[in-house]
Amino acid sequence: MQAPSKPAAPARPAATLAGILSLHDFEDRARRILPRPLFGYISGAAEDNRSLDDNRAAFDEYRFMPRVLVDVSRRSAHTVLFGKTYAAPFGIAPVGISALSAFEGDLVLAEAAQQAGIPAVMSGSSLMPMELVAERAPDTWFQAYLPADQVRIDGLIDRVARAGFRTLVVTVDIPVWANRENNIRAGFSTPLRPSLRLAWDGLIRPRWLLGTFARTLLRHGMPHFENSFATRGAPILSRDAIRDTVGRDHLNWENIAAIRRRWQGHLIIKGILNPADALRARNAGADGIIVSNHGGRQLDGAASALRVLDRVMPAAGGMTVMVDGGIRRGSDVLKALALGAKAVFAGRPFMYAAVVQGRSGVSHAIRLLYDEVDRNMAMLGINRLDELDASFLLHAGALPSRRP
Repeated sequence: MQAPSKPAAPARPAATLAGILSLHDFEDRARRILPRPLFGYISGAAEDNRSLDDNRAAFDEYRFMPRVLVDVSRRSAHTVLFGKTYAAPFGIAPVGISALSAFEGDLVLAEAAQQAGIPAVMSGSSLMPMELVAERAPDTWFQAYLPADQVRIDGLIDRVARAGFRTLVVTVDIPVWANRENNIRAGFSTPLRPSLRLAWDGLIRPRWLLGTFARTLLRHGMPHFENSFATRGAPILSRDAIRDTVGRDHLNWENIAAIRRRWQGHLIIKGILNPADALRARNAGADGIIVSNHGGRQLDGAASALRVLDRVMPAAGGMTVMVDGGIRRGSDVLKALALGAKAVFAGRPFMYAAVVQGRSGVSHAIRLLYDEVDRNMAMLGINRLDELDASFLLHAGALPSRRP
């Protein structure tokens, strides 16, 4: 199989992207574009943000021990996932309602990833039909939030298969909705409830109002939750509509086993933090897992993926292990790989990039992260990602304490 080339560098980045030198830079730009409820939805997490903050802190606790005078002129960041070779060991995590934050956001993320040769996962809380995304970016993975009963689960799984997706990501860490106080404070709800405050938040962000919301209404009509079930769901803006997302608290591993019997493609379980659950996923026939605390958006105080990775790996056996949460730099990618992950996913920074400059913004973000991975591989003294292991890392706990 021929390996994809590295992501192309934009010949002349748009003026909007001038000065954006890292994934961090997209966030402040997006804050100035998005209405407060939408920015709060993307950036926020649960309760006191302990898990959200720890996702970044965990990476900062590791230092590299590079190897020098190694010929790294033949280095490659290619990685193989489920028999397919990708240009880099990172991908785009699922981000809900992305088409309300950026025009055709679901397509923007998927097409930029396909062009760059990296994986992208379409969210089950997306606002564009899965069939359209699968047609335009056929290598996209689909993430499902399971409906409350097996009949509707079967209907959703069959629809995903008919659409042409070959990789299904089942998110399992939402038995109930989290306490996302930040959403209430920012004025966000699903569906959005019309109000004077919501109207004002949109009016003071004219670039979003005209470039995303009005343009979406003209091209596609009122966005709906298109992919939560086998049929179309509620509109995103409604005073009375209710998303049918309750009743998941009785779901269990038998539902996963039923999905495995029905689904013929690759099956990934997302939201694993406990080694016992990694073993259950393996026994249920999963091909891979994504170790994740849902970006800190569910159980506040849940461990970051990086902190539990060394415990999960032995239980995972031959499954492909991936992680998400807190990825912002190429060094983060390589730290996760050194601890055993095969690939990593990031959501918020790529969503911010789509808000700032659409598909070209996402392509710019992909290239920035790719270049950091490539440079850091050279400075670490490796040519292939499978050369990485924990011997390249020093945990902060092993650093000598400073004398007073």
